[in-house]
Amino acid sequence: MPNRSPYAMMSVQDKNMVAFTCACSAILFFDFLIYLYLADVISTTVFSADVDKHFSQIQSLGLFAAGYLARPLGGIFFGRFGDTLGRRPIFIATLMVTAGTMFAMALMPTYAEWGIAAPILFITLRLIQGMAFGVFVPLSWIFVSEHLPRQYLTVGCSYVTASFLLGVLFSNAFFSWLTDTMSPEQLVSYGWRLPFMIAALFSCLPLLGWRYIKESPYFLNMQKTMPNNYEPRPIRMLFTQCRQAIFVTMMLTLVTSSVTLVVVLIMPELAIVNFPVDGDLFNFSHSLGLVFMMIGCVFYGVISSNSNFGKILMIGCLVLILQIFAFFYQMQAGGDYLLIMYALLGFSAGIIGMVPAVFVKLFSTNVRLTGLSIAYNVMYAFVGGVMPFVISHFTDTVSFSAALYTAFICVIGIIMGLYFYHLPEFKRIDHVMR
Repeated sequence: MPNRSPYAMMSVQDKNMVAFTCACSAILFFDFLIYLYLADVISTTVFSADVDKHFSQIQSLGLFAAGYLARPLGGIFFGRFGDTLGRRPIFIATLMVTAGTMFAMALMPTYAEWGIAAPILFITLRLIQGMAFGVFVPLSWIFVSEHLPRQYLTVGCSYVTASFLLGVLFSNAFFSWLTDTMSPEQLVSYGWRLPFMIAALFSCLPLLGWRYIKESPYFLNMQKTMPNNYEPRPIRMLFTQCRQAIFVTMMLTLVTSSVTLVVVLIMPELAIVNFPVDGDLFNFSHSLGLVFMMIGCVFYGVISSNSNFGKILMIGCLVLILQIFAFFYQMQAGGDYLLIMYALLGFSAGIIGMVPAVFVKLFSTNVRLTGLSIAYNVMYAFVGGVMPFVISHFTDTVSFSAALYTAFICVIGIIMGLYFYHLPEFKRIDHVMR
């Protein structure tokens, strides 16, 4: 066990560590989303302009999906080292890799300068960035969980989840400013490099204060208690002893990633193209929804730390089903109450904030990062890499497709909630698998 009681009060050092991790999370999420906002511009500069417009759109979506598809590889590669070498060095490595790829993207040549080598280089950098981000997300939850007293575990993870949404909110504001400040010609000429350079500088800032952050006490304790002849094999142990934990994590990830995909990432494009709503009003409503989603993440994190997780998950999913249909009905009607409806939808979607604490509890200390990275990123790669195409395709026929998909996902969440409602207490978070 770590030196202090798991039920101690949160210290100033704990609060600083949570704030530091949240800041890193917001920065790296901004880094990962840059391509989503600049897909058309990058397709014009980095890729050949002599392609069909329809193919160019598919190319843009495919490259965005590539970032998701690379995440499981990062989970396997970096996750194993995080369980054998420590959380701290892998955290540093992901920040360094992300900063390096951002600098490289900012300075890379265009298609006119390097020809086919330019898109190959960009795709390679995008894949490397996706690998680093794939391990950072679960690592941020684990790092917070293994530092805080247990009574703050769920709340701490909810703050980290909310910080990812803060990265999206900052992205909305930044790219709104960028497009208002620069003309399309300026963006194509040199403006597209600016976000990558700013992202690289932001990613380097946390490295300056990393020496004040200590290694996970649970990892240090595990190293002390394991026998000298212990040979860590987290991947083999996972698939022999943790199959149920992997399956449960993947199902919960299906719920959280789908809610995030619909409510946060693809809703603006779907709404403006398929519904009679004002674009400027919707963009503002989307940002307001993100603010309320952050509040919802913390709210659900607080109440689930003192209540049965399964019961809260079932109630939250049921509320989200009702709200997603009410939201789409309002858009179909013209969006007169769009602001309040998106705020309510965002708050309801905040149910994702309480789930990461369960991820952490499902795995033992010596396989935690590997297990969570693999299970979480494999499912997230499927949702992020495939579902945008599917939802966009069916929305052309059925305008409520995104709402129907979200409702189906929430039904899965209710089933998982019923499973957890009857599940005995989790094993201790400092448990080590022998």
